[in-house]
Amino acid sequence: MTVMLDTNILISAGIFSGRRLSDQAVRIAEEFNLVLSSRIIDELWVVMDLKFSHKKSAMERFLRRLNYEIAYTPTEIDEDIFPKIRDKKDYPVLASAIIADVDVFVTGDKDFGGLDLERPEIMTISEFAGKYL
Repeated sequence: MTVMLDTNILISAGIFSGRRLSDQAVRIAEEFNLVLSSRIIDELWVVMDLKFSHKKSAMERFLRRLNYEIAYTPTEIDEDIFPKIRDKKDYPVLASAIIADVDVFVTGDKDFGGLDLERPEIMTISEFAGKYL
C-alpha cells in the first residue's frame, strides 16, 4: 500500500507530538510505501523557516528516520480535472496524491475531508492507525 503524509502530519510528528505520533509515522514508512510530494517537502521547510526555525534540526532528525520516495508536484495544475476543494492552495497537494497514485492520503486538514474520491482514501492519522496499524 502506498501512503502520502501531508505537511501538517509531518510537522506534528516531527516536532510537536509525543513519541506516539512520531512512532506511527515511522511505522508507516517501515510497513508501507511512503511517498512525499515535492510540494509537501517544500511547504514543510517554508513553515519551518517561518514558524519553527529553532526546531529545524529536530525535523531533520525525524525525516532521516523515514524511508520515503519523492513524487514530483507539477507547477501547472488544471483545477478543472480534479475534484473541487475549498482552499485552492491545496490543489497541488491533492494533484500530487492523485498523480502519484497513492492509496491513502493522511492529513489533518479538514478541507480534504469532504472530498468524494475513490482513490486516494483520505484519512486522519487516527483513522489510519485504527484501520491499518
